[in-house]
Amino acid sequence: MPTLLELQNAMRRSLVQHDDGAVAAMLAGHIANDRLDIYRNTFFLGLTKALRLCYPVVRRLVGDDFFNGAAQLFIARHPPGAAYLDQYGGEFPEFLRSFPPAASLVYLADVARLEWAINCAIHAPDVEPLNLSNLAAIEPGEQDRVAFVAHPSVRLLRADYPVDDIWRGVLADDDGALANIDIETGSVHLLTERRRTDVEVVRLDEPAWRFMTELCAGHPMQVALDIAGDFDCSTALAEHLALGRFVAFGITHDAVTTSPDRCIRRRV
Repeated sequence: MPTLLELQNAMRRSLVQHDDGAVAAMLAGHIANDRLDIYRNTFFLGLTKALRLCYPVVRRLVGDDFFNGAAQLFIARHPPGAAYLDQYGGEFPEFLRSFPPAASLVYLADVARLEWAINCAIHAPDVEPLNLSNLAAIEPGEQDRVAFVAHPSVRLLRADYPVDDIWRGVLADDDGALANIDIETGSVHLLTERRRTDVEVVRLDEPAWRFMTELCAGHPMQVALDIAGDFDCSTALAEHLALGRFVAFGITHDAVTTSPDRCIRRRV
């Protein structure tokens, strides 16, 4: 009599690796091996649907046949580790980056990275924005040690291609806009977030993006200010706070010193 773990491992090899040897030996005598195809098809179809929902623009760019074929290979290499399928598919962008048949679409992996950020924003938990009146309690001497906590829906993304324009053009079925996109314009710096009505994709200039990246990483304010240089941090921070992009803050116990090329934090 096989143990439950042995049965689960055998079933996993059958579903994911198409290896029916172990599980076939565990079937009742009157059950044919091809009955396992029912479970295998359900497994792959369900996960392919999850990927299609998460990556609709990627699917439109490559077509259904290409997408389904890539999804089958991806699923075999990256089966889900949890039952919550809204969290499945985070490795798909890097899979596409190294997938030889997709090599001619140099921007495809970055489009997928944007779609994954959007998916994460959609399914992020609801958290109330920071009550701005609480900031008034910060002592002047502690202001440079304030560290913010970003809203769970906020994601920051740097891409080598104008993937936000591609994403919008594909969703709008705007062939004219897509034809006018120059993929050689250089990198873009994006912020994705869920607002009350929809998910927004905002393009930032590089200094603004770097400043927000430091804040979202939970670094003290002084670190973000030092890295930002001459950037207008006050205006940017006021906008982030007004739009509810932070949900909490704390006072770090780190003092900060800087060198010309990096920030160094030391414990005090």
